[in-house]
Amino acid sequence: MAITDNSTIKKITISGVLMALIIAVSSFGIPVPGGHLYLSDVIICTAALLLGPVESMIIGGIGTFLGDMIFYPAPMFVSLATHGLQALVISLCAHRLFPKHKLAGAIVGVTLGGIIMVTGYTLGKIYVYSTFEYAMIKLPYEIAQALLGAVAGVLISRNKVIRSYFNNITKQ
Repeated sequence: MAITDNSTIKKITISGVLMALIIAVSSFGIPVPGGHLYLSDVIICTAALLLGPVESMIIGGIGTFLGDMIFYPAPMFVSLATHGLQALVISLCAHRLFPKHKLAGAIVGVTLGGIIMVTGYTLGKIYVYSTFEYAMIKLPYEIAQALLGAVAGVLISRNKVIRSYFNNITKQ
């Protein structure tokens, strides 16, 4: 099956670029007292708010899986499931929950996505590291990362230039 549709090529290309960006930002974290904040959630939330559910799930899940596989493999399957589901829910809410009130759908989506991310990583850390205490110590950082991703993702996706670019990709 040949890909001849120009919009399909553009969607695949932008998805690849966003996955590469997630992998790149997985290589470092913003140091905060007692831990790090990672910027992958900013890209995941932005992509989910601008692209469809399938593309978002692939970008979020596979992008973080590959980033973890390269830089820190222990939680890579947790990242695949958690960020894939997070991106799917954000995109579904943003595009289908309130068709006439996109900002409301985006806010509900990133809120639910943040809950999914925090819950998924907390449960994942209990499983991967076998300690409830370690997961609880890292919980504030997971919440901060979810908040950073949600706020930045909504702000970036509301930018007229970025929105116009993504609308051109998805409507052709």
